[in-house]
Amino acid sequence: MQATIKELFGIEYPVMQGGMAWVAEHHLAAAVSKAGGLGILGAANAPADVVRKEIQAVREITDRPFGVNVMLLSPYAAEVAQVVAEEKVPVVTTGAGNPGKFLKTWKEAGIKVVPVVASTAQAKMMQRSGVDAVIAEGCESGGHIGQSTTMTLVPQVADAVDIPVIAAGGIADGRGMAAAFMLGAAGVQIGTRFCASTECICHDNYKERICKAKDIDSAVTGQSTGHPIRSLRNQMTRTYLKLEEEGAGFEELEKLTVGSLRNAVIDGDVTNGTVMAGQIAGMISDIKSCEEIIKMITTEAERLLGRTF
Repeated sequence: MQATIKELFGIEYPVMQGGMAWVAEHHLAAAVSKAGGLGILGAANAPADVVRKEIQAVREITDRPFGVNVMLLSPYAAEVAQVVAEEKVPVVTTGAGNPGKFLKTWKEAGIKVVPVVASTAQAKMMQRSGVDAVIAEGCESGGHIGQSTTMTLVPQVADAVDIPVIAAGGIADGRGMAAAFMLGAAGVQIGTRFCASTECICHDNYKERICKAKDIDSAVTGQSTGHPIRSLRNQMTRTYLKLEEEGAGFEELEKLTVGSLRNAVIDGDVTNGTVMAGQIAGMISDIKSCEEIIKMITTEAERLLGRTF
């Protein structure tokens, strides 16, 4: 299974980088790919022309494989889907929806398609549709989350499908990677650890907040709206959770968070902005290069598993 992921994507290590909005741009994606992993551009809500420029920017830095995460709820999803096909991006990951209507176009362009799933039912449906692998993402992760933990989700998805399963959520060191393989994963996707990397464009305040986080410092907002999001506790999360307790409606809650992720990532407002990060933030205490992170994680995992990648 390890060889499958490496051969499937043409990478050196079975490590993918999460397609985080505002964070996963060309500098980070290229750095991860150059280091032997699979860097991912996070299209998020960006217009198609912006995504095309980001794709071209990655290719100016490295000729190694990379991918684009297409957020299917984006108003630009259809245009972005066409751009990645035209650019023949090696890999597409998807979130927040079913990529079925784009699969034919992507497959004809020779693209490997890897959707994020939060249940075995989703994983089975994606396998039937013809995707190449799935990312089983547990609720320990930062950003939008499901209900199941990585520990319980990954083995059930691995048992349910015949395609490779990539584990995501709560992985930031070799112990987590080794555990993911023992659960049946063929690779890992890592997000929060790469936020605290030298190549990441996150504001220094954002990186520092992650490095100072403790094990209990994350909170989940949006439970009442059906769109739970994990981020680090601050004034914004406290206000949001209080409004939820008081029964505030979707519009009032949405107004509180509009632009808040950008405010934290780009402007460094870690008090009133949204500092998306997983529960694993409590294990991160320093900023390293993407190459150092990948080598550190894979070397430790290889030692624990008694085999090489």
